[in-house]
Amino acid sequence: MSNQHSPLKHLNTFALSAYASKVISVYSPEELINAWHESVSKHQPVLLLGEGSNVLFIENYSGIVLLNRIKGITPTEDDIAWHLHVGAGENWHQLVCYSLRNNMPGLENLALIPGCVGSAPIQNIGAYGVELQKVCEYVDLLDMDKGTILRLSAQDCQFGYRDSIFKHHYGHGFAIVAVGIKLVKSWTPILGYGDLTRMDPSTVTAEEIFNSVCTMRRSKLPDPAVTGNAGSFFKNPVVDAAIAEDIVKRYPNAPHYLQPDGSVKLAAGWLIDQCALKGYQIGGAAVHQQQALVLINLAEATGQDVIDLATYIRQQVAKRFAIWLEPEVRFIASNGEVNAVERLS
Repeated sequence: MSNQHSPLKHLNTFALSAYASKVISVYSPEELINAWHESVSKHQPVLLLGEGSNVLFIENYSGIVLLNRIKGITPTEDDIAWHLHVGAGENWHQLVCYSLRNNMPGLENLALIPGCVGSAPIQNIGAYGVELQKVCEYVDLLDMDKGTILRLSAQDCQFGYRDSIFKHHYGHGFAIVAVGIKLVKSWTPILGYGDLTRMDPSTVTAEEIFNSVCTMRRSKLPDPAVTGNAGSFFKNPVVDAAIAEDIVKRYPNAPHYLQPDGSVKLAAGWLIDQCALKGYQIGGAAVHQQQALVLINLAEATGQDVIDLATYIRQQVAKRFAIWLEPEVRFIASNGEVNAVERLS
């Protein structure tokens, strides 16, 4: 079947030109099941998509794209915490705003992260010292073949750095339909990164943290509505302490963050910046001038342009620091997701 029917350019924040055989918006688990069975009956691959904020279409998609638009926020509370049952199709940043409007702090460090709530557990999204796993209570997973919903606890999700069980299991035939968020009432501000370190933990409010995070992100990151991008393209590498120590000896100002297991997280954007790659361009793709961790669609870039640019960046960082960066963005080929590291090797 031709895959030139439905354009995807407006459905991915990179704004790359690609096509699928069909695009279907679904607003309930029942609609999701029906659309799934339609694709299965036609022997076509299926791609579940939220807002397309973390994907790179490297070619046209041969199957059906299902847009998860399941909405709704249901709050409850007890003496310890507020509990939010959130539809997977809700916008993440709007959820952060909702929680603060209703005096439920805890999500403020995660402001302005693009994408839908249903995508958040897959990546275990995080920013400014907070990851989703800190506030996730459960994830509701729809088995589209059986028509049943499985509730996974946060522990069941096997969260890691930009990782979860959803990247390794529950792929084909499963869809996240809701996420449970738990915000404890004994709120403690997280002020370990960026401009937040200058705030007074004894007086700071969640709204002040929210505003600071928004200001920092807007000053560094391009708006996808203006310049196509998928946010942070690479993961921050986590390395052995000895490797980090050697880099810090050579570059005393190198950002580095000690991890609970003794390893050290380095800043991928800083590593790229040391290779003088801001503004570097291949085809229509370029490294952003203000934030080296972001690759942008400068002028009608193709998926291959982005791949070529990312490959060059990895090679330059490895040449200088002996560290191979790994993509955070998911690579989508004609039949579905492919191993991004292999495509850049």
